[in-house]
Amino acid sequence: MTNATNAADTAISRLAEANGFRGEIAFSLGGKDIQSRTFGPMAADQPWPWASVTKQVVATLAMQQVAMGKLSLDEPVGRYIPRLVGSSVTWRELLQHRSPLPNPDEAGSSGDWPAFYTSDLPSTLDWCTSTLGEPPETGYSYNNCDYIVLGAALEIVTGHSLEKLVSDMVAGPAGLTGTRFLGGGDTLEFASSDELYRKILPRYGAAGGLIGPLSDMVRFDRALLAKRLLAEEPLQAMWTGDPALGYMALGQWAFAAPLAGCIGDVRIVERRGAIGKYQIRNLILPDSGIIVAMATEQGEDIFSFGEVWSGNGFTFDILSAVACQ
Repeated sequence: MTNATNAADTAISRLAEANGFRGEIAFSLGGKDIQSRTFGPMAADQPWPWASVTKQVVATLAMQQVAMGKLSLDEPVGRYIPRLVGSSVTWRELLQHRSPLPNPDEAGSSGDWPAFYTSDLPSTLDWCTSTLGEPPETGYSYNNCDYIVLGAALEIVTGHSLEKLVSDMVAGPAGLTGTRFLGGGDTLEFASSDELYRKILPRYGAAGGLIGPLSDMVRFDRALLAKRLLAEEPLQAMWTGDPALGYMALGQWAFAAPLAGCIGDVRIVERRGAIGKYQIRNLILPDSGIIVAMATEQGEDIFSFGEVWSGNGFTFDILSAVACQ
């Protein structure tokens, strides 16, 4: 390890232990080797549910098609999804959660879960295109159907399954070693896996169905930084946060915020995910090439990552220690 990497590793371990964090943290400093630490009874480099970090990967696939001239962000997606023919829903609106699609989280529950994820409903695409409401008047309305429809539209545009697109267009160029979509009845082992999550996670699909090690998440980020997945122009378009949408960009959030010990605000690209007991954070500091990926099986009611922009909390402390000290 370099001195900087060793210092970051020490700081991460200290903060994790002081805050009762149980899970895994992987990081890379400016293109250096990927380092990973586990806390609690966790196996090193095991697969984790990526939850909504999946959306960051799907957004990258969409921007690749934009860069190739296969689609335009502001064209109606109904050109490709028959049940949306005639609607004005665009690719950009799906990417930024500004569509009028039905929301699985508002469709009734089955125990502690929305029935959309636990019951034997029709295909998720059929459900997500069954009715249209009104788009949000301002801001955005977070909705997993946006990315389920987005994934289906990408399959139609390209003529390939989402699994193949991830394999060929992301995993290959980025050098991912063990990341894929979880399928129904899949026996893939992942952190604290059980039958409930084996049933639920495949229903998330393009909105949250990827499973893989955190080291792969860091490799994905490094491939973005190295322009191996997107050239500069489409990458910066994907990473431009909109202040009117709480700095939502396309499939992630992008903003500048102060960190303890750094001079001036630091540009941050953040993607978070949470499904049940799993929480995931993927953080990229584009100007320094620093990457931090974190995963825990401690649900939001047990462990809080906090908000970077608030100036305190676990994520703020981790980024400050790694980037500024």
